[in-house]
Amino acid sequence: MGFQIWQMGFCFWVCFSLLSYRLSFVSSQADVAAEGDAIVEGTVFIDGKAPIGTIDDDFICATLDWWPPEKCDYGTCSWGLAGLLNLGGSLQDKVIYDTDDNQEPCTSSFVKNTSEVFGFTQGCFPMNRWDELNTFFAKAGAKIIFGLNALAGRSIKSDGSAVGAWNYTNAESFIRSTVGKNYAIHGWELGNELCGSGFEARVTANQYAADTAALQSIVQTIYRDVDLKPLVIAPGAFYDSNWFKEFVDKTTKSLDVVTHHIYNLGPVDDHLVEKILNPSILDGASRTFSGLHNIIKSSTTSATAWMGEGGGAYNSGHNLVTNSFVFSVWYLDQLGMASKYDTKTYCRQSLIGGNYGLLDTTTFVPNPDYFSALLWHRLMGRNVLSTRFAGTKKIRSYTHCAKQSKGITLLLINLDNSTTVQAKLAFNSTMTLQHKHRSRTLLHKHSSHKTMIIQLPQGSDAEISREEYHLTAKDGNLHSRTMLLNGNILSVNSSGIIPPLEPLHVNSPKPIMVAPLSIVFTHMPDVIVPACKVYEQLPTRITEHGQLPLRHTGRGQIRDTSNTVYQFGCFNQENP
Repeated sequence: MGFQIWQMGFCFWVCFSLLSYRLSFVSSQADVAAEGDAIVEGTVFIDGKAPIGTIDDDFICATLDWWPPEKCDYGTCSWGLAGLLNLGGSLQDKVIYDTDDNQEPCTSSFVKNTSEVFGFTQGCFPMNRWDELNTFFAKAGAKIIFGLNALAGRSIKSDGSAVGAWNYTNAESFIRSTVGKNYAIHGWELGNELCGSGFEARVTANQYAADTAALQSIVQTIYRDVDLKPLVIAPGAFYDSNWFKEFVDKTTKSLDVVTHHIYNLGPVDDHLVEKILNPSILDGASRTFSGLHNIIKSSTTSATAWMGEGGGAYNSGHNLVTNSFVFSVWYLDQLGMASKYDTKTYCRQSLIGGNYGLLDTTTFVPNPDYFSALLWHRLMGRNVLSTRFAGTKKIRSYTHCAKQSKGITLLLINLDNSTTVQAKLAFNSTMTLQHKHRSRTLLHKHSSHKTMIIQLPQGSDAEISREEYHLTAKDGNLHSRTMLLNGNILSVNSSGIIPPLEPLHVNSPKPIMVAPLSIVFTHMPDVIVPACKVYEQLPTRITEHGQLPLRHTGRGQIRDTSNTVYQFGCFNQENP
């Protein structure tokens, strides 16, 4: 689960951005649907007047969990050696930092013991390993967020309640040591899944708020001579409305980021694919995102919301489901939904480890979701546009301003297994089409709550084009770990190089055809809306080669701010 990552303090984040407008569109991979497929027409309504949310440039994030090889679920031990240093996810809250002034015994790694909280004994984090990791982080050009042990000093009762204040002595020593070595930390996160009903232990919101204030004081003191101080982040837990409201209201002066986790598909079972393709179940997650969004809006806090850990199905995921093509349906829908509710960063469980890694645990070869994340990162800008689809409930639709380009990018996901969907394009405000030094402004006067269907011009205006990226499963098998882009297999070559992600170039008057059980990104650089014009004035950080940024978050998250090619294991990226 997500708790596996933040516990020890290391998780790799892959970040992307997004922008949005109210549009109606059809996705076209071919002029005709496959033989035997039904065809349904629909409309994507895009509101381009103003963004409904914004995301960070490093929106996409992937966690690196620290479970030891002995972490097993349903008879399968799927973590292997992915948990570097044998440090495990939920075990973040059982770590001792072996600093020079540490007074506690710190001689061993985690040992499996079912009588212990989280099923393992305390583990030692040696500082020479921290040095080695920071050497790696520096080479990767990564920002680091480290998850701290929040159970230190507390006693855990039989009902799971953790009593007492946080003993921050060891954590403070670790932070001082880190600063003394000039290691750059982007944020310090306190604890993992200790709120509400908790995972195996829980802390009251009032006590957690006091502990967060203590962490903020430590950060302010130790970093007093540093202009750019690390973020104070908490609680990294499952959303509980009453607990989160009390916590947010009591940390208005001490908290920078509110993190929560989501595993809305529940435990691993034989119905995961059915859940992924069920729009009602996908919609259910919106209650979590909107709930936290409303809590933050109604509070005086300046903190923002992050998805600290999203893995879909807990207990390490399901082989050939959460590491296969079908999981991109869930994953990309989550990214779109989180963005709608102003979630600034979405951290996927995991970069590597378990059955839901972006990379294969053994070979480091990218799974389908890696390519989905990369496309999102390259195409979806920061501003999010209000978007809805009319015609069928089996289409998921999200629009953002385009990233590092003019125009908008539309994401359509078809949950139906036998119906090809065509969409029209509809706006409810001024929209401009640009091409060859000329532009055409389409204005809908009055009645801003209504929409009109925009038919893209024919004739000479047909030169206006769009770029389409159609994602499908190899051989139509949803369980396949091979993804096709516009009919071509996505895979690294013998040198581990990520292939160029080339789009189809389509004349705009043609419809977009969204094939059954497929995903389509459509970039329309000639469609200019007010929400994106505003964004064009904002500074953006350009990342060369489109590599996946990394953020190391205490529990282990990494954000990349470099413009260098990111390499991990046996593959790298060189093609923009």
